[in-house]
Amino acid sequence: MADSDQSTEENNAGAQAAPQLRVITQYVRDLSFESPNVPQSLQPQDEAPQIGVNVDVRVKPLAETDFEVILKLNVDAKISGKQLFMTELEYAGVFQIANIPQESLQPVLLIECPRLIFPFARRIIADVTRDGGFPPLMIDPIDFALLFRQQMQAQQESAAKDHPDA
Repeated sequence: MADSDQSTEENNAGAQAAPQLRVITQYVRDLSFESPNVPQSLQPQDEAPQIGVNVDVRVKPLAETDFEVILKLNVDAKISGKQLFMTELEYAGVFQIANIPQESLQPVLLIECPRLIFPFARRIIADVTRDGGFPPLMIDPIDFALLFRQQMQAQQESAAKDHPDA
């Protein structure tokens, strides 16, 4: 019986040390859609629109293990220089993170968390563009790991400029 109790305690200790990432909740923080040239912009067009998508991810600590991760998507669609529509979405999730080494925390928050909520934000953008009278805009998948690496590289270059002796 003592061997069984010891085995259970070891399993519980191992389970407590396992990395954990939980989505507590997710929600729309801000959503706007503008189509300044309707109804003319809803007419059939001979050319494809130029669509620009900007992505930003921000993190706000809420508690020792809880973080709000905000995925901001700005979409700008033009045709022949005329605005078709603009939409801005801030979609957020509250994540509970435990047993993640400090050096891995930032990549988890800026890569894995936005990756989990992106499909929901993508659907909202598709719905709002469709509801605005346009074909639903299905944003291509986003490589959050690449965005993270680019952000880290930009920070290193900025630090090198600020401290050339380092």
